[in-house]
Amino acid sequence: MNPKGDKMLLLTKACEDLEKEKQEREEEKVRYIGENLPPLQLSGLSVDELQKMVKELHSRIDVVDEERYDCESKVGKHNKDIHELKLKIQDLGGKFKKPALRKVRVSADEMMRALLGSKHKGSMDLRSNLKSVKKEDVKQDKVLTSEVGDWRKNVEAMSGMEGRKKMFDTAGGPQ
Repeated sequence: MNPKGDKMLLLTKACEDLEKEKQEREEEKVRYIGENLPPLQLSGLSVDELQKMVKELHSRIDVVDEERYDCESKVGKHNKDIHELKLKIQDLGGKFKKPALRKVRVSADEMMRALLGSKHKGSMDLRSNLKSVKKEDVKQDKVLTSEVGDWRKNVEAMSGMEGRKKMFDTAGGPQ
């Protein structure tokens, strides 16, 4: 089937339905006026009878006006309710339940490939990026810590001005 042909068929059917609906409304209007408003016969009536007829017509107009106002207020209320329900539907349609996440095991290579994309080269050696430490530095640290020894002896030796002089001398300052 042709989708454009289907749309055209639907549009023509909708136009026909609209025309039919308009015609039915006009017929309903004519029927209602015929029932509720008989034709006026003004000839041969006295002034008092004319005034009485005008008052009667005026009271009928008031009744019809009240009915029209009631119908309009009902239609307005229903339209407002429809609008609120449409908003609720949109709000409910926008929300969705989040699915429960599963635990997935991913290797380091797969993780890097996912993060870096095409830049990732096979298996990277992560240890190559670590800071390298010279072994001589480690030996010096051990020597310095072994000289310290008992802290109480150091405190007594360094107390007073002589201790301060020893600190400067051992720090490699001028002698």
